[in-house]
Amino acid sequence: MKYYVADAFTDELFKGNPAGVCVLNEWLHDDVMQKIAAENNLSETAFVVKGEGKNEYELRWFTPKAEIDLCGHATLGTSYVVSNYVDVGTDKMIFHTASGILEVNRKDDLYEMDFPTREPEKIEMPKIISDVIGIEPTEVYLSRDLFVVVETEEQVKNLAPNFSKMLELKDGLGVIVTAKGSEVDFVSRCFYPKVGVNEDPVTGSAHSNLIPFWSKRLNKDKMIAKQLSKRGGTLYCELCGDRVKISGRAALYMMGNINI
Repeated sequence: MKYYVADAFTDELFKGNPAGVCVLNEWLHDDVMQKIAAENNLSETAFVVKGEGKNEYELRWFTPKAEIDLCGHATLGTSYVVSNYVDVGTDKMIFHTASGILEVNRKDDLYEMDFPTREPEKIEMPKIISDVIGIEPTEVYLSRDLFVVVETEEQVKNLAPNFSKMLELKDGLGVIVTAKGSEVDFVSRCFYPKVGVNEDPVTGSAHSNLIPFWSKRLNKDKMIAKQLSKRGGTLYCELCGDRVKISGRAALYMMGNINI
């Protein structure tokens, strides 16, 4: 099968979040796809199959340890690959996924993804959260992930989480740490040791939580966000009722073949 790696949420190689994209003629057994994702050893590998309708595709995402229900950067990477190398020139893609139908529109070099919102709900602060992230948060919320608010961008940038302690958290697939930005609207970092990814470089799906939260806090629907991992990435965000639009660029790192 054809295999691509695209750096998502950036237009520079070696930045953003690298996504593996496997282009299939038909679905493989789940166990085989999981082994491929483990062999690739990226935070997510996407598997895409052409659907029956025009511009329609079926899409699944695997971390090195498990299949997940929503992934932003690998959706962006898949859209980039489809538009440039599979169905060349396609500017609208409709993906059938575990999270429902996700539509992506290409606008010049930006890929605009339409995702469901996942508005976090405030919870009592877990007793070990300060030990997990290394500082005292101001608030803690929960949706798919544990959503932790801290005071400053500098605190987010300098976090040194305890990943062993993070595995002890009962709630949440991962941990999102966020603060108001100084040069952009908001910043974040995202950690997923439970699925084999200690820190995800840029996490589109986390912004299904971040966008509605910061939209209320900042009283604005259109925002620019940065994820402050070592690689870093920029996301252009918009709240649209019960949906969010997340846009970003991508850069091709490699293409090749997987032989199984």
